[in-house]
Amino acid sequence: MNLQGIVAVSGKPGLWRALAQNKTGYVLESLDAQKTKLVVNLSTAKLAALNEITIFGLEDDIKLVDVFERMKATTVPAVKDDGKKLREFFYEVAADHDEEKVYSSDIKKIINWYLILKDMPLFNEEPAAAPVAEEAPAAEPVKEAAPAAEAPKAKAKKAPAKKA
Repeated sequence: MNLQGIVAVSGKPGLWRALAQNKTGYVLESLDAQKTKLVVNLSTAKLAALNEITIFGLEDDIKLVDVFERMKATTVPAVKDDGKKLREFFYEVAADHDEEKVYSSDIKKIINWYLILKDMPLFNEEPAAAPVAEEAPAAEPVKEAAPAAEAPKAKAKKAPAKKA
């Protein structure tokens, strides 16, 4: 599952794909049918990359990617189902989550994200492996050129002041 470049934006529903970065933020495209574009200023909005999100666990945090992988093998309930049913489902896919810290609204959000992503090709592909750096042959030391003689600087002439 390759979730590289997929983000959630605080205050904005749905998921977004990061297209480009500028000085103050990111240019994003929605993953819904409208494919709307949005420029997000990092001083006013928070972005959360899906491949870095974790869920509170009893002992260790649980990676969202791992939860999505387990969700593939089960029948996912509707987001509008009652909280008890959603909590039971979440115990199937993330058995050791911390019930006090993971709210039903968090579970609904995760299920909603899964429903957005499940039919996308990027959801079923593996992330690209980091390129292996090949050792470059040792470069010969660069000889410094002798400093060139500086050209004499021309003196600027002052223009005569105009009389008013």
